[in-house]
Amino acid sequence: MKTNRWRNRILWMAFLVCLVLIFCLTAFHRPILNGKESESSSDQKHKVVFIAKSTVSGFWKSVYAGASNAATACNLDLTFEGPKNEEDYETQNQMIAKAVEDGAEVIIFSAVDYEANADAINDAAGKGVKVVVIDSDVDSDAVSCRIGTDNYDAGCKAAEAAMKDENEEIHIGIVNYDKNSDNGQKREEGFRDSILRDGRAGIDAVINVLSDTENAKKRTKKMLKKHPKINVIVTFNEWTTLGVGYAIQELGLKDNVRVVAFDSNVVSVGMLETGEVDTLIVQNSYAMGYLGVETAYKLINGYSIKDTIYTDTIAVDKENMYDEECQRRLFAFEKSNKN
Repeated sequence: MKTNRWRNRILWMAFLVCLVLIFCLTAFHRPILNGKESESSSDQKHKVVFIAKSTVSGFWKSVYAGASNAATACNLDLTFEGPKNEEDYETQNQMIAKAVEDGAEVIIFSAVDYEANADAINDAAGKGVKVVVIDSDVDSDAVSCRIGTDNYDAGCKAAEAAMKDENEEIHIGIVNYDKNSDNGQKREEGFRDSILRDGRAGIDAVINVLSDTENAKKRTKKMLKKHPKINVIVTFNEWTTLGVGYAIQELGLKDNVRVVAFDSNVVSVGMLETGEVDTLIVQNSYAMGYLGVETAYKLINGYSIKDTIYTDTIAVDKENMYDEECQRRLFAFEKSNKN
């Protein structure tokens, strides 16, 4: 009898061990497909496509540095692309369609044209792709989150810098870029609203140029010749900053015309040192890129997000350009490459 009981116990234990083994094999077995081991869901990277206004300027290189670091931290498959110039909304629309075709789960987007990019973004959203906008907005209700500078406030900061001019009368020339770019128009609006509160100031001329250094330089020189009383110029992006700076340099007017401009690269920082530019309103481009990708990750994984995230701006001039925070902001791209 005792022998039978021990035999039954041994059989029962063996049966339990077999059940455990079967469970383990079922739970952890990874099937082989076409001779290759299939990837588990934890190994599969979610696809995010970042379509910028450009990829060649210092601003967008800094954006890419932030986006790339975030993609590494979040384990995302990130593609970063943009047209050759900041006027080409048609190429952006083609890139949006291609991103959808290639299986992007999220498109991070900065619009060349507020209205002309809208249909392409709406089509992408209609096919289930989430959309995050950074820097330059698009006319679409399908956007999940908007990230970037408070452009109206940045325009107000430009006005504050312009009003440091010591002339009894301030004659202003505005050099803006594409009228269809939402952020440039909001910056100008903030600037106008602030500047006209000062009784010394008046706006003598306003021009809209291509987002291109050479065009901005030629048009600025023409404006200054037509309106010789202008003693303050404000301009609102990286390319127009360079164009205005070169115009001031070629006309020899750095001691006569105060220039308040936007963004930074090695050339414009040099102009700040030598006096062709007096103040740079510098955006947090690295943060825009990082937060854009981080928000894409949250959307993919079902986390709650804010519908608007503002990144900060600082005004940099000769007096503070060597401060640690200003140096970090002026050379965000160069520093990120060294890490």
